[in-house]
Amino acid sequence: MRSILTLAGLTLAAGHAAGEGVELEIEIPRLDVAEYHRPYVAVWVARPDHSVVSNVAVWYQQESRGAEEGETWLKDLRQWWRRAGRSLDMPVDGVSGPTQAPGKHTIDLGPNTDLEPGDYQLVVEAAREVGGRELVTIPFSWPLAEGTSSTAEGERELGTVILRSTAP
Repeated sequence: MRSILTLAGLTLAAGHAAGEGVELEIEIPRLDVAEYHRPYVAVWVARPDHSVVSNVAVWYQQESRGAEEGETWLKDLRQWWRRAGRSLDMPVDGVSGPTQAPGKHTIDLGPNTDLEPGDYQLVVEAAREVGGRELVTIPFSWPLAEGTSSTAEGERELGTVILRSTAP
């Protein structure tokens, strides 16, 4: 399964060749539980001091019972909510989207970036109703070296998360 989202507010690529970009792959594992709910997921780029540079994606319940009810549970993404979420007026164009089914999902972070050279963290947080909460981070230095990738492994709510430089 592959869903492509374009990053709003952050274009990733200083130092990359034309046509090369950066993508993030997030795996949502299939869990064998009696009552399964798709997780809410937030993805953001942070500085080493944990201050937020940019929100990349927020997947949450946007339909069925109404957007306001879905937004109520965004605070369960505790780290994201404290650092960036509570100050946002959801939905955010190009960032927010519906919850995703189990499988691998790719976010295209684009071929260009306005990130200053330096050290950052890509943070992915997931929270699931009648489930758990999990946070994984991938430290990276900008600009990414051509053809590199960094991986983090979740334990339950998230599977493998990969940040990689891509070529055309």
